[in-house]
Amino acid sequence: MTSYLLPAPTRRPSAQPRTVYTIASGDLRPSANITCWPAQQQFEAAVGAALAELGWAARRAHPFDPVKGHGFIDSQRYGIEVFKDIPVDAPLVVVDAVWQYSHHVLAGLRTHRGPILIVANWSGEFPGLVGLLNLTASLTKAGVAHSALWSEDFTDAWARDGLRTWLDTGELRHDQSHVRDLPGLDPAAPEVELGTALARQLRDDKAVVGVFDEGCMGMYNAIFDDELLNPLGIFKERLSQSALVAEMARVGDDEAAAARRWLDERGFTFHFGTDEASELTEAQVDSQLKMYVAALRISDDFGLDAVGIQYQQGLKDTVPASDLAEGLLNNAERPPVLSRDGSRELYAGQPLPHFNEVDWGVAVDALVTNRIWTAMGFDPATTLHDIRWGGEYGGEFVWVFEISGSAPASHHGGYQHSYSMRQPPMYFPLGGGTLSGVAVPGEIVWSRVFVMDGALHVDIGRGHVADLPAEETQRRLDATTRQWPIMHAVLDGVSRDQLMARHKANHVQVAYAPDADAADRALLAKAALFAELGLAVHLCGDVKL
Repeated sequence: MTSYLLPAPTRRPSAQPRTVYTIASGDLRPSANITCWPAQQQFEAAVGAALAELGWAARRAHPFDPVKGHGFIDSQRYGIEVFKDIPVDAPLVVVDAVWQYSHHVLAGLRTHRGPILIVANWSGEFPGLVGLLNLTASLTKAGVAHSALWSEDFTDAWARDGLRTWLDTGELRHDQSHVRDLPGLDPAAPEVELGTALARQLRDDKAVVGVFDEGCMGMYNAIFDDELLNPLGIFKERLSQSALVAEMARVGDDEAAAARRWLDERGFTFHFGTDEASELTEAQVDSQLKMYVAALRISDDFGLDAVGIQYQQGLKDTVPASDLAEGLLNNAERPPVLSRDGSRELYAGQPLPHFNEVDWGVAVDALVTNRIWTAMGFDPATTLHDIRWGGEYGGEFVWVFEISGSAPASHHGGYQHSYSMRQPPMYFPLGGGTLSGVAVPGEIVWSRVFVMDGALHVDIGRGHVADLPAEETQRRLDATTRQWPIMHAVLDGVSRDQLMARHKANHVQVAYAPDADAADRALLAKAALFAELGLAVHLCGDVKL
């Protein structure tokens, strides 16, 4: 009889009474983990103190690493190893004080049987709340039951009560009364007719969307399978960022110089220095403008209707940041780029919708928004922002929407009101400039396409961009990332905690409309289009149909 060497079963420790295991998912970039580790320590101490006051012990499931200089889980493999020492049925708290890569801990969380709580700080500088939004969205896509809670330091009664509820019951539910399903629409309404016709056109004629190296920043929630996209009429063109870098090498210096002159003539400001390691330089911008030209030419080669550049891993170690190119692509008015033979202008007079961080929730939304806004005669410039932070001002909650410098210039009132600053060296060792500015006051439609229960959903709502004093804008920039574009967003009928409880991404899609009535009509057309495509449409907050 043949015998085989069988692997020994994995043995896990037993759960201890009134003991919570804690883990900390971190970044993939060592510089970010080292810089942010003191903030993580401080927040973990606050969470531990809150648990102790409620009669529970916190046991950290992985140690500080003196060689690495931090105590984060910084890879998927390390996360899998950490979970081997966590009792599978123990209460588990993921403590987020920083941006984190969800896939570092997703494998362990998918097989954990005990109650799971994601907790985050409320800080602009150290965006644990942004990390929480991505991780909870990723768990929603994965079908993993979880709860979430957020607080500046867990000394407030609301957070303490929420923590107590989770410890007692194993779950925590928040108010989501601001969300309702889309009611039946009048098919004869002009906006419904438009949305329905555009949806059918998309399904029949189909769209090709290019993605440079799918998967970015650990955002599992941002990857949509072909089986979900193809029924919409959307098909992927999978591209490599190495091809983008190769195409950049073919772009002439004269072409980059022409794009630079175009920007200078329109009053765009570059904040230049001379130190490549810490300041924006002309050479960095030249590289970025070559990327802009290269992205358009590759998009033309493949007949793309939208494109996404991964923006971080790999590319950041090869060339300066992609943000300036991304912001230019998303704007209708931008430096002209000719085909290789010089016979025609590429995507003349229109944006080529770009989905930052190759987030497919953004890709679908940007493609749809571009077509609706164009058909209605509105500026089709659209972008994603991170839901970064926020606070009360003038009697209303004003969010800080802030992304890594890739907003279209029209959102700031034009190139003359936009500027470029060097990206923070912690994230971008080779530099590169932003396309930044302060979003102008106006009416917006916001939305998010996401995966839940194996299907595509979309949350959609209305809001406006507040006009805050310059000193308050600067205070908010200084409290977050001052180099990046900022939008002072107020979401109609949606509170801070309602958005945190419901939103299925760290990203939110925004587009302007000329006035409130136009925004309401655009929202209706957009809802009708998504409904015709078969998405589950959810109205959020105060929405007039």
